[in-house]
Amino acid sequence: MPTAFFTDPACLRHVTPAGHPERAARLEAILARLDAPEFDALIRRQAPAANMGEILRCHPQPHVDRLRAALPTEGTRALDADTHVSPGSWYAATGGLGQVLGALDMVMAGEAGNAFAATRPPGHHAERETAMGFCLLGNVAIAAKRALDHHGLSRVAVVDFDVHHGNGTQDLLWDEPRALFISSHQMPLWPGTGSANERGAHDNVLNLPLPPGCDGTRFRATWQRAATPRLEAFKPELILISAGFDAHRADPLAQLDLDVEDFVWLTRQLCDIADTHAQGRVVSALEGGYDVDALAQSVAAHVQVLMERSA
Repeated sequence: MPTAFFTDPACLRHVTPAGHPERAARLEAILARLDAPEFDALIRRQAPAANMGEILRCHPQPHVDRLRAALPTEGTRALDADTHVSPGSWYAATGGLGQVLGALDMVMAGEAGNAFAATRPPGHHAERETAMGFCLLGNVAIAAKRALDHHGLSRVAVVDFDVHHGNGTQDLLWDEPRALFISSHQMPLWPGTGSANERGAHDNVLNLPLPPGCDGTRFRATWQRAATPRLEAFKPELILISAGFDAHRADPLAQLDLDVEDFVWLTRQLCDIADTHAQGRVVSALEGGYDVDALAQSVAAHVQVLMERSA
């Protein structure tokens, strides 16, 4: 079965201040790169925006109300030092979440072998009642809850290789024994969470902090030593990926020393585990990555692996 690719033009309506690293040019570069002939086999789809019932799987109504009340009628408004909203931000956030859920549903229906959702703003820093770190809604955590509660799965793994710890996903899945959350990330680095002793209410969290300057050799060894055995023991029926590419050595917001081939290697490892335990089911959603050229190259390589494995 082919790979599905989901995106929504509404994600370009989320406007950030001039010079902000999380900008529309990120998604534009990805879309331009994936318009190349080698990606013609992708099933290209646009799902509807997520409805309130999906959002409420992880976020309470007051969080939604605060976000919507904060939207300006023009320009941008700061929710904190890093996180801004514009008049189109709610459309972008719900449209982006809808793409992740659409990708999930298509894979679960057996209509695609795996899928990638290219969306913004990202989601893995959004906590239960707090938008932060450029993120408004917990896209991948909400997808995990839908997989469990709507699709009836028993074990869902969420894997996050963004350079920043996925504190929001960890918060939203902390009490969920049916979900295993694994995050590799630079430490020390914002947001300051993600130590190895943060293990979840049911020993369902595995954090893999990496020191500044960590290269691909150490990155791969850490995943093989710690993450792969946990995933194999968990036997996930679905793997959701928070695909952040800001661990690339060119990224301006962090100091890890990875390259495109390291992302390729990890994508293959995760597909191997999905083939063994999850009927190959992998759904990947864009998170960070702030050097536009490195981001586009990394996403393209990531998607090419998904295409190879679902062919």
